[in-house]
Amino acid sequence: MAKTACTVPTTQIILDEEIYPRSGVYPKRVSMFAENMRDEFKIDPVEVQIHPEYDDKYRILDGAHRWHAYKEIGATEIPVHIITLDGLDPLLYAAKKAIGPLLLTEDKARMTARRAYENNPRLTSFEIGQSVGRSRQAVDSYIADLRASFQMDLDLKILRMNGLHIPQVRMANRLGVLQQTISIHLQKMPELAKLVNTDLSKGFTVPQVAEKHGWTEPMIWSFVLEGKSDLDRFKALNWGLRTWDLWNWNDCDKHFGDNWPGRIPAQMIAHILYYFSDQNNLVFDPMAGGGVVADTCLAFNRKC
Repeated sequence: MAKTACTVPTTQIILDEEIYPRSGVYPKRVSMFAENMRDEFKIDPVEVQIHPEYDDKYRILDGAHRWHAYKEIGATEIPVHIITLDGLDPLLYAAKKAIGPLLLTEDKARMTARRAYENNPRLTSFEIGQSVGRSRQAVDSYIADLRASFQMDLDLKILRMNGLHIPQVRMANRLGVLQQTISIHLQKMPELAKLVNTDLSKGFTVPQVAEKHGWTEPMIWSFVLEGKSDLDRFKALNWGLRTWDLWNWNDCDKHFGDNWPGRIPAQMIAHILYYFSDQNNLVFDPMAGGGVVADTCLAFNRKC
């Protein structure tokens, strides 16, 4: 972490609520700083970083009350330390600096911990706790629901990528986690599949199961159609196989791929897969805009 001392115009400094750990600025504290400034007491510089969206602006990491006090006494330029965080989370840095004359209240500590975890789910409870002045156990209680949601989201991403036969090392690079983490999550896959298959065996439809578990429908279809031939997959999806050489579809199957400007019918991809590939073949999609090809490969047991 680097620190550069200089003066900056007051108007170029922004109080960014996204990284400010408190719920507001205290007027009495601002007035106290303003009085000390008028009496020429030595005041610590405001700590700022270059704003990530505006090259000519800075956002406050520490010193919001001092910044307001400088404005109150009519200062047009103020002394600052420009901080380069080198990957440190700015919210946690700001929270750690805030632990001092005004400790974070329970509500603010909880809110800051949750915001920090949402910004970077790979932060540990210990790292967050050090910054907000709380124990690891307290942070665990603050973010338990967020952590569970993140873990489930990660499970689903790994399940989807594994279904497309993407190597673990590439999964890890793409998701920003250790390969060991991928291996641990893959051990959960049979249990996840069991939950889905249990619901399917009870007569729930693919859309109902997908909605219940938060999965995409192509992921559910990959279980429903497991072991079936391509022809049986066409029949189950109610698409029908076109044996002539001119294909026309009135619309796209909305369950495959995202709503994308150049969205193509999954039915067309299925026909291409049927006529020009076999199950377990590797399919290369050089565009992959809305994910239609990947979704169709999941349903038709192709690597992608």
